[in-house]
Amino acid sequence: MAKKFPTNPSNPERICWGCDLYCPAKSLACGNGASRTMHPVELFGEDWDSFEDRLEKPIDRVQEAGPR
Repeated sequence: MAKKFPTNPSNPERICWGCDLYCPAKSLACGNGASRTMHPVELFGEDWDSFEDRLEKPIDRVQEAGPR
């Protein structure tokens, strides 16, 4: 069973969020690159988990197939 992903951790900068190990930022054990993976709250703000509500909706255009 996977660990529950925290939606708003108190100090996200201290942990690498790249895998389920949640290693300290200065001691990466999984070898997931040279730098830590940031938590979504660091990238998108505290309301990152409701991000899909703000996505742009595609414009539904009717394209005419007539000759030009």
